[in-house]
Amino acid sequence: MSIFVDASTRVVVQGIGSQGTFHAARNRAYGTQVVAGVHPRRGGERWDELDAPIFATVAEAVEATGADTSMVMVPAPFTRDAILEAHRAGVRTIVAITEGVPVQDMTVVYDEVVRRGGTRLIGPNCPGLISPGRANVGIIPGDITMPGNVGLVSRSGTLTYQIMHELAQAGIGISTCVGIGGDPIVGTQFLDVIQAFAADPETEAIAFVGEIGGGEEQRAGEWIRANIPDTPVVGYIAGFEAPAGKQMGHAGAIVREGGPGGESAAEKQELLGAMGIPVASNPSEAARLMIERLGR
Repeated sequence: MSIFVDASTRVVVQGIGSQGTFHAARNRAYGTQVVAGVHPRRGGERWDELDAPIFATVAEAVEATGADTSMVMVPAPFTRDAILEAHRAGVRTIVAITEGVPVQDMTVVYDEVVRRGGTRLIGPNCPGLISPGRANVGIIPGDITMPGNVGLVSRSGTLTYQIMHELAQAGIGISTCVGIGGDPIVGTQFLDVIQAFAADPETEAIAFVGEIGGGEEQRAGEWIRANIPDTPVVGYIAGFEAPAGKQMGHAGAIVREGGPGGESAAEKQELLGAMGIPVASNPSEAARLMIERLGR
């Protein structure tokens, strides 16, 4: 099994410009069922690069193709409306790749789509997700990993790619990798993904890539300790050299001066370590820790 996407996933792409088309074509080449594109002024045309129909609305695409997942790659000012449109059309999983989405827009989206609507939203400002050998929705390179039993969840993209590649070099594959995004407000949290991994019979170990700022990693660690203490889990926190009060990379990666504590990489490492979860200080060390925990 895998979580959130699999071989039966049917994807509609919102945002079929150059980048949307490029990554949709890569997803299709991987084997993902990319069944349609959406553009409000091109409904009825053909998406030649993917040999797929274009619809004016997501609702039309869902009705005609049975799409259950949307990949959102529209510009940031239009992302809120694109996500809301997909949700209202009945799309089950929405993967918002776009970065720079205003926080105010995401408060509206989170309330309607996630809190009240119950739709799975990944992102925004994320690389998407991949279930190796089954489906790839987003911008994760498909050739750096392989099917396996390690579930991986991350706030980052590039750092995650290195971990997946090094695990693959050791013969260790991934059940699903989910990039949740690094913005202050995202649709899916660490704990949401980890709970899904815990319920997946094919996921036997879990790795997570966190960042400075906030307390999501700690909350996930507490749940792991209480509910799946025997599952091999490894963490990595980016930002060991980050000074307090300075945003590093993602909009949510900032340790607040005078904050409640536990937001720096070193503090998170210490707190998670006390919960029995080893935390690496770089991606290579994270891969090595997982290899050791799996006895490879």
